[in-house]
Amino acid sequence: MKQVFNAKFINPISTVIFAFIATALILQSQGRIWWCLNDSFTPWSSDIWTRHNSQHLFDPYTFTHILHGVLYFWLITLVFKKMPLIWQFTLAIFIACGWEILENSKYIIERYRAETISLDYTGDSIANALSDIFSCGVGFYIAYKLKLWWSLAFFLVTEIILLFWIRDSLIVNIIMLLYPLKSIKTWQIGS
Repeated sequence: MKQVFNAKFINPISTVIFAFIATALILQSQGRIWWCLNDSFTPWSSDIWTRHNSQHLFDPYTFTHILHGVLYFWLITLVFKKMPLIWQFTLAIFIACGWEILENSKYIIERYRAETISLDYTGDSIANALSDIFSCGVGFYIAYKLKLWWSLAFFLVTEIILLFWIRDSLIVNIIMLLYPLKSIKTWQIGS
């Protein structure tokens, strides 16, 4: 019986697939829709100010989820140095799944609506949430390939581009969720 729970007998790919399926089912039980109700099946939504945001596969916030993966790579490889890379990746996917479930809870949705520029945010579609998890995995891979200094440069350049493009970024998003600043929200709205 002990061998069943031994990591050698658990396939990381199966574990990741299970995490995706479980996340989709949990999001569906939370009332999340599978796809944008207001549009055809276009994969990209570029306007963060509409109800299409976070309803298609990709949107400008996809890039913040790629940066999640970069951060997870740095933290996981720092804390779990001896863990095989494939299990570090699997752990990053599990953390991303947990964040997507939390991000789509009523509490976080209301927090976004009250404290950030996402005034019309209703939560992610399931397709968008699964795409965000995938994007996190891409970010993890990018950080692995680029190593620390180049992935840090990638992180900073992406943050700067997002600040100019949508007046938001991963760091700004974290600040506004944890310790909202009126000056940042005013700047984001463009006042």
